[in-house]
Amino acid sequence: MSSKNKSTNSRYINRRMAYIVAIIMTILLGLASRKYSQLLPLFVSQNAGDVLWAMMVFFGFRFLLVSRSLFTAIWLSFTFSFGIEFSQVYQADWINQIRGTFLGALILGKGFLIVDLIRYTIGITIAAVLDKATLTFHQR
Repeated sequence: MSSKNKSTNSRYINRRMAYIVAIIMTILLGLASRKYSQLLPLFVSQNAGDVLWAMMVFFGFRFLLVSRSLFTAIWLSFTFSFGIEFSQVYQADWINQIRGTFLGALILGKGFLIVDLIRYTIGITIAAVLDKATLTFHQR
């Protein structure tokens, strides 16, 4: 393996580790925003969970597709997040049983809300800006 390939692989491993940390931190913040919602300002408690969920989706795609472009992760994050939200229009018993579990509710949500699309847009945008700023800073 050439030194250039080793360098590239090392860079991808380092980025993946950073995205794992970002995912874990985002999950913890999201769970905390739900558990301690009564301690947060109303606006934050009503919106933080969905914003952080979308950020976690973005960081997940960046982790999985570390060698792909930022645009690819943004596009996939929007497609996935909006797809999950629009899937909530479908209300069959079998999927509602899944949504009735803690994990099912966290992943699939419970009911379609247009405001969630705005929250996801904000979360993905924040995550992409943080990602771009971090990559730019580390390239200097």
